[in-house]
Amino acid sequence: MKSFLIGLGLGVGLGILFAPMSGEETRNNLADRANDLASSARETYEQNRDRVQRGMESIRSTAERAMGQVRGPAGGAEQPRTDAGDPGSKSGDLSSGTNYKPPSSQAV
Repeated sequence: MKSFLIGLGLGVGLGILFAPMSGEETRNNLADRANDLASSARETYEQNRDRVQRGMESIRSTAERAMGQVRGPAGGAEQPRTDAGDPGSKSGDLSSGTNYKPPSSQAV
């Protein structure tokens, strides 16, 4: 990229040196080219900015959908426990909801 810019600069410099235009015409031509380059850079910036914003919105909506699926239909609200106070309940047991059977407590 650096060598490209150096070549571009040399080309512009040699073109100005050997140009068959007067100084005023050359300055006007350079000003027009600079304005074209600035507007092109502005358009490219705006396009890329819009593309990045769309990408961020897409990522955000995907993350929100994933979080909604993880939280479930309640929207992340904690469901009240109905087994509180039941001594036979497995409340707090990590195995609840599975077929886990704790080992019997036999004396060894």
